[in-house]
Amino acid sequence: MGAGRLEFQKCDSAVIAIDGKNGALLWNVKAKDQVFGSAAFKDINSDGIEDVFIGGRSAELKAINGSNGELIWQFFKKNRGKDKKKIKWFNFYNPQFIPDQDQDGLEDILISNGGDVKVEPYNTDRPAGRLVIISSRDGSLITEAEMPDGKEIYMSITVSETPDGKDHEVVFGTGGETVGGNLYVSYLSDILQEDLSKAILLDSSKEKGYIGPPVRVDITGDHISDIVTCSVDGRLMAFDGNDHKRLWETFVPKTESYSTPAVGYFTQDSIPDFFLSFSQGVWPNQGWSIQKMVDGKTGEVAFTDSLGFYQNTSPLAVDLNGDGWDEILMSGNFKETKNIFQKFFYTMLVKIDFQSDEVVQIGDTYEGNNITSTPWTGDLDQDGFLDILYCHSTNVRHTYNFNGMRITRIATKTPIYKTVKWGAYQGSKYDGVYRQNEK
Repeated sequence: MGAGRLEFQKCDSAVIAIDGKNGALLWNVKAKDQVFGSAAFKDINSDGIEDVFIGGRSAELKAINGSNGELIWQFFKKNRGKDKKKIKWFNFYNPQFIPDQDQDGLEDILISNGGDVKVEPYNTDRPAGRLVIISSRDGSLITEAEMPDGKEIYMSITVSETPDGKDHEVVFGTGGETVGGNLYVSYLSDILQEDLSKAILLDSSKEKGYIGPPVRVDITGDHISDIVTCSVDGRLMAFDGNDHKRLWETFVPKTESYSTPAVGYFTQDSIPDFFLSFSQGVWPNQGWSIQKMVDGKTGEVAFTDSLGFYQNTSPLAVDLNGDGWDEILMSGNFKETKNIFQKFFYTMLVKIDFQSDEVVQIGDTYEGNNITSTPWTGDLDQDGFLDILYCHSTNVRHTYNFNGMRITRIATKTPIYKTVKWGAYQGSKYDGVYRQNEK
């Protein structure tokens, strides 16, 4: 997982590997800034152990030997001095694998890069974001394409094969917390031509952009994956994967969203549904959160709650009781005020059962806060029972801090009744694609 200290501070443990059996540190890798992305895995050195690809701020993108933590390549060093355009590189978000482009026998990487943190919040003069194709073997730059609207990007992209199998669709959005942007779908073939001018415009927002990663899931029953995503300005939207027309839109007034929705079967029909947590307020003054479960067939809100202070972790969906319908597993933060002025912060895991309208705590209450770390759930030890991993800060007095964290494994006695499809950030395979037919 990624880690780090304050922005622009070096850290000797910016990427860490933890032994799933006992929690011991296996290895650690340094970085010049925060590493905030979710890792992608692929064995590129043929040792039988998956290697790690992970990115973060200040153009940090690394390939790391999974067996010992040795650096295989680092994007910035690999491409230093080779950029004739003298383009400055910014944040790297979550990598996605695409078919081999440099004929070395390995799938390559498509990733978004952008977001100049040094620009003032309401300054619209910002460097354009890019979609970048990189060799997975050695980190060399294959090609890059600038955003069609010239705006920045903070979104981790979603890539899926077109129905005819001849190309790949890429969903991406521009803009940020205080700057408007656009939501697009384009094709891998256009990125290879370094030209996104033909990208299909799905949606626009004048004052705020698109940050939470999109989801690909069939909600029309035509066996073509549709597009579901949210905008910072509090909208959850669905678009037809065939003709890209809007299917529905759900708006939660006076809120913002920076997360990706959880996908699962919550209402009793054959169409997947969605759950998302919104912040009430305007960045950076965001307070109590509000959650909505939305019927995937109609876009109508089927459940509402308000649990905890806002954090931009994403919820998970898993069948926890074997009734055939998914429950939500999400992070919840709260505070206690003592001695008039002293505030103490705590965090916990919460389960929501839509069939019984039950909301209960899972596991212990932990000192500290969880602002950005999405939990993980699956079968870590292959014993047929559900495991949960939960990460949070350990400072009980302050919310936004970088002076300690804790990773907890909860080994439950809950049987795994069916494949966990949405058990991590961007889904269990970290690619934003919900596979209905996967057993």
